[in-house]
Amino acid sequence: MFHKSSLIVPCFFALSLSQATFAEDLKVKISSQLSEVKVQHKGQTVTIQRVQDPNNRVVDDFALTSRACPPFCVQPMVLAPGVTTIGELELFDFLQRKSDGDDSILIIDSRTPDWVEKGTIPSATNLPWTKLHPASDGYEPIEVEGILTLQFNASVSDGIWNFSNAKTLVFFCNGPWCGQSPTNIRALINLGYPAHKIFWYRGGMQAWQSLGLTTVKP
Repeated sequence: MFHKSSLIVPCFFALSLSQATFAEDLKVKISSQLSEVKVQHKGQTVTIQRVQDPNNRVVDDFALTSRACPPFCVQPMVLAPGVTTIGELELFDFLQRKSDGDDSILIIDSRTPDWVEKGTIPSATNLPWTKLHPASDGYEPIEVEGILTLQFNASVSDGIWNFSNAKTLVFFCNGPWCGQSPTNIRALINLGYPAHKIFWYRGGMQAWQSLGLTTVKP
């Protein structure tokens, strides 16, 4: 089953054309030098590329222009000192490096599971913003410690965190009006996570969908 701007993993593998040949024939490329990027998502190879149909349209969830603020307020370009805001091509560089075996990089979808069900960026790990926000119902200090140590490769001794070997984190959520990834990022900085190891794809799913890029669903 195909969606207007998303490709579900099982159908993706049903393509009979060779990926190399198909990539050369793409009329809508990512950039003049980049046609596609292959990543691993839940143990399967997914090829990220843009929808080739010139009549493709953004799905309804991202067609709305006027959401109530608060909570859906436009986010700043610079989220916090030391945190780098990135666009699609920089994100593709992280995706490619991760696909090439760099396990020091983690791509994080900060949205709640109901949004992730609608589609996410291939190879992303879902970490709902509620897990790191002390004021949310989903916050559990022991779970935060598990996230930092088991997923982010930080360590703790006598209550003191060591982030020297911590992973590089790339966060995103629904777009410039979404506060979920900014909430995660600020929470981590408050815990002492190095800002230079945090990157933010501000455009999020709004920009990703508007460019007709591949998404995957659970």
